[in-house]
Amino acid sequence: MTKTKGEISNFIEKYYLHFNAAALVDAAKGYEDQLKQGSKMLVSLAGAMSTAELGKIFAEVIRQDKVHIVSCTGANLEEDIMNLVAHSHYKRVPNYRDLTPQDEWDLLEKGLNRVTDTCIPEHEAFRRLQKHIFEIWKKAEDAGERYLPHEFMYKLLLSGVLEEYYEIDLKDSWMYAAAEKNLPIVCPGWEDSTMGNIFASYVVKGELKASTMKSGIEYMTFLADWYTANSEKGIGFFQIGGGIAGDFPICVVPMLYQDLERTDTPFWSYFCQISDSTTSYGSYSGAVPNEKITWGKLDINTPKFIIESDATIVAPLIFAYLLDM
Repeated sequence: MTKTKGEISNFIEKYYLHFNAAALVDAAKGYEDQLKQGSKMLVSLAGAMSTAELGKIFAEVIRQDKVHIVSCTGANLEEDIMNLVAHSHYKRVPNYRDLTPQDEWDLLEKGLNRVTDTCIPEHEAFRRLQKHIFEIWKKAEDAGERYLPHEFMYKLLLSGVLEEYYEIDLKDSWMYAAAEKNLPIVCPGWEDSTMGNIFASYVVKGELKASTMKSGIEYMTFLADWYTANSEKGIGFFQIGGGIAGDFPICVVPMLYQDLERTDTPFWSYFCQISDSTTSYGSYSGAVPNEKITWGKLDINTPKFIIESDATIVAPLIFAYLLDM
């Protein structure tokens, strides 16, 4: 029995008929077609998608096996957990466009770090995680063990040490859903994150060794093995935003094909990017999908979609379509 689509899916199919709206529907149907033919899907998360609370719907996408690997920035890795343990301490600033430099300084002095219209509380979010994650880092180091950044975060979540702080429904945390499934994650440039900076501070102080944290090169070699083992029926690429979260994983195909000379490596079987970046001046985020053909990332016939809009509007609608909502 075929499951029928829900009200949200029917709404966008009826009214989203042209321009970026139509591209949204086409991309959603293309994503669904990939899953129906047995292809795997990588979703990349750039920007501050976790602080935008994308986890409220993305966690269910994970639970329903509609994503098979995630590439995200270190910020998205940690900020989903910060929202889990400190949600009531966040401050929304709807008039953020009107803030003066003095207003911004006042937020700093209150320990409120602004991300567009939302401020992350330093003490309740950053420092609350720091205390517990340091113990996990140190325990691994003392045992002579090394892990990738997301594996340490999984240990943190599954250990239960944060349970006393939970302030949102656990089902709305995409990182907890990922940890439960041990979902593969690639987190390039993790050092460029709050937890990455904190880890580096312990290295400077001589309390931890840099080698305890596995590196970005080890993420790439892991991804190369994962891609090779899972590409028989194709692997799609759904990119939310731009930057390193997208550029790092998409490069695994030309690396396998050109640098390792594995010429039987298939191209990505689907590509969609949600972006508000202007196409100009060598910008990766603003590069149209066809440019990726010249880099050996996409095939001529790879289904390609670009939706030029705000990811916080578009991604939940596409995920709702996949979930038959």
